Order: sequence, then structure tokens, then C-alpha cells
Amino acid sequence: MAQNKDGYTRFDNPPHVTTMDQPAPPGFMMPPPSYDASVPHEGVGPGVPVTVYAGPPYAPPTAFGNPMYGQGGSGYPQQPYPQAGPYATGPYSTGPYEQPLPYEAAMGDPVQNGPPPDYEKDQFESFGLDNKVIRRMFIRKVFAVLSVQLAVTCGFVALFTFEPHVKLFVTRNTWTYWVGYIVFLVPYLVILCCGEFRRKHPWNVISLSILTLAMSYMVGVISSFYDTEIVVMAAGITVVVCFTVIIFSLQTKYDFTSCYGVLFVCFIVLLFFGILCIFLYSRILELIYASLGALIFTCFLAVDTQLLLGNKKLSLSPEEYVFASLNLYLDIIQIFLYILRIFGRSRG
Repeated sequence: MAQNKDGYTRFDNPPHVTTMDQPAPPGFMMPPPSYDASVPHEGVGPGVPVTVYAGPPYAPPTAFGNPMYGQGGSGYPQQPYPQAGPYATGPYSTGPYEQPLPYEAAMGDPVQNGPPPDYEKDQFESFGLDNKVIRRMFIRKVFAVLSVQLAVTCGFVALFTFEPHVKLFVTRNTWTYWVGYIVFLVPYLVILCCGEFRRKHPWNVISLSILTLAMSYMVGVISSFYDTEIVVMAAGITVVVCFTVIIFSLQTKYDFTSCYGVLFVCFIVLLFFGILCIFLYSRILELIYASLGALIFTCFLAVDTQLLLGNKKLSLSPEEYVFASLNLYLDIIQIFLYILRIFGRSRG
């Protein structure tokens, strides 16, 4: 013990003797066994040494402050390590150290231990609009509607071409052509500009039917001004050209939809060229104009055909079957009219 300058007594070794059979933890102090708390010490003045019994020193602590299990030490006798018991096997294991099998194996079903199988992207798109089954149904619906339209138009052309009384009537009453053009123009603009209307059944079908009847009447009127032989020849060439272009567009890997902007510019140029041909009438200019028109709308037919596929740069939604049918129908009609003009101007 030592005494500091303030007169307080300082203990070098604080008492640590306890009534238990093991040493006290660090920092915990108990009065020595010989210390009597009933004896007053008021008379002890500062600076007077006091006798205090000190116990044995602390045992050296371990890494964590307490002796580990089985190490032994002051108050901790050496203990043997516990022995591991036998492994409890499950109801589905085949050995003492094997993991239990999964539920499927326990029930007798085969379990695949390899990596999971690879799934194609198409399997996860079975409920989308780009599914191949829905796309095929969309293409069938478009061509079914197109077939009905072309059948109606062919009936009108045959009636106006082979029936002399009807041909005589339309040649004397050309105002009926302009009436048919107005009737055609109204549903065409509605279908072209109103997206919700052309997807609403049955109004889209009704509008397309009115448009088809009006266009068929106009084509019949135009055909009545040509000879029957020229009309039949133009119709045959149109069928061959359109069938070839449609089959080629469906089978080729070349993307015609990427050329849609170029074709639109060519159509604008053709429109101004046709206006020029009105003021500068010439048979050669008429042949050039008709040839360019047939070529441009043949390209439009290829583009509109590939818009149905859905695997190109541009594509149509399967809900737009009326709009797709209308595009293909107008392309074929324009090709027929331009070919008819070519044969008509070539024969004078």
C-alpha cells in the first residue's frame, strides 16, 4: 500500500477473497474474511496504515477472460471432452451419414440431378400478341377477308365487262363513278384515321364492306371503258404478279419494311408526275406513269405483306386485321388498274 499526496489510502492489491470456492472475476471486490464491518473505524486518522488481508493473486486469464472448457485452472479441474453420439438417421436415408432424399424420390418419382433444362423464349410468350399461333391465325383471317374482297371485285368487273346493258349504262352516266368515289372515301378515311373504330366489331367490318362495294363499283366502271380482252389479260397478269410477290415476301429473309420511307417518297413523286401528265398529255408519258405506278405498288404489296409476319422491323398488331386487309386490297387494285392502263394505252 502507498499513500498519495491528498492523504487517501490506496490499495496495491484489492481484496478478492470470496466465500465461494472459485476466484472472483476481475473488477469485483469483496471484503476480506477477517474484516469486521461492526467495528467502527472513525478513530483512524488519515495517514495511519490499516492492515488488510490479501488473498492469493489472480490466475492468468485466458484469451477471453475465462478458462476454456477442459483447460483446467484455478477452481476449474480438467474435464474430459464429451463423446459424440450416434447419428440419427431419417426415415428415407440409406446410411448413417447420408442426407435424406427429397420428397419426390421418396414417393418413387425420378429426380433430375443435372442442370435445369433450357427453355426457348417462345415458351414464355405463349400468352402475348407475338405468339406464333396467334400470328398465324391473324394471317389466315387477313387473307380470308382479302379473298372475299377480291371475289366481290371480280364479280363487279365481270358484270360490267361482259354485260352490254350495264356497260352502256355506266358509259352514259359517268356521275355514278363520282358517287362511288365519295362513298369509298368516307369509310376509307374513317378506317385510316380512327384506330379505335377499325378495331371495334362489327363497325369495322361494316365500314370495310361499304368500302369494298364502292371500290368494286369504281373498278367495274373503269373496266367498262376497255375491251373485254384487255380486261381479262390485265386481270390474269395481276393475279400472277400479286401471287408471286406475296409468296416471295412470306418466304424471303430480306426485310422490305425497312424501305417503307423510300417507297412513300416514290409515291409522292409519282403523284406529282401524274399531275404533270394531265397537263402534258402524251402516250409515252402515260406508259411511263403507268409502269412506275405498277412497280411502286408492287413494292407496297411486298411491304404490306411482311407487315403481317411480325418478325420484321415494322409489324401490325393482330387486332388490325381490317387495316391489313384494306392495305393489301388497295395495293392489288392499284396494280390491276395500272396494268390495265398500260395495255389500254399500248393499243391506242
